[in-house]
Parts: sequence; C-alpha cells; structure tokens
Amino acid sequence: VQLQASGGGLVQAGGSLRLSCAVSGATLDYYAIGWFRQAPGKEREGVSVISSNGRNTYYTDSVKGRFTISREYATNTVYLQMDSLKPEDTAVYYCAARTTGFRTTILELSHNRYPYWGQGTQVTVSS
Repeated sequence: VQLQASGGGLVQAGGSLRLSCAVSGATLDYYAIGWFRQAPGKEREGVSVISSNGRNTYYTDSVKGRFTISREYATNTVYLQMDSLKPEDTAVYYCAARTTGFRTTILELSHNRYPYWGQGTQVTVSS
C-alpha cells in the first residue's frame, strides 16, 4: 500500500487548502484513511479519519466545523478540505491507512494503529 499526500502550502489565517491523499496498491473499501499532523516539537496528532465504508467520519475537536474529509472512489483518493485555517494548524500533514475489513464503520485515530504512511505535506498558516 502506498500513499501520496499533496496540496500543502502557505496560506493566510482564514484561508483554505485542500489536501489530497492518493492511495495505490489497495482499494479503499478495505481501509480506513486518517489524516495526522505534526508541528515542530510536538507529538503527532490525529486530525480526521474516514471509514472503509466511506460514510463514517471523525474529527478531533480542534478542527470540527472547519475541516471536511471525503473520499473519491473512482480515483482512490481521500481529501481533507481545510477552511478557516488558523496559525495553530501549521504542521506537516500525513495521510495513513489501516485495514479495517470490507466497508466497515470502524474509526481510529491512534497513529500507532496505522502501518502505512504517506510522505507528508507542509501546511503553513500565517497570522
């Protein structure tokens, strides 16, 4: 399973970015996909996850109402739409995959439960 994250960049506070995670070597019907972030000097934090059935989602409290995770079945891609960005959202963002069975509702945001990781994309929000 390979994941390729992209879409990061520099944006002013209040702006938006859309991150993409292209997944190859696996079908999303069997994998939950999570987005994580790590700021300098901080531990890796779970941001959002979408289940393998594509309908269940979970967000950490700090991004609820601002971020939206979605999945495009045809291209095996998971997106993280980030709106109303804040300087504290600045971090390297990673997507990761873990197998959860065929089209299940399982959601998990513990990074140590994810064996497959993309390379990370930098998001910088200026004040």
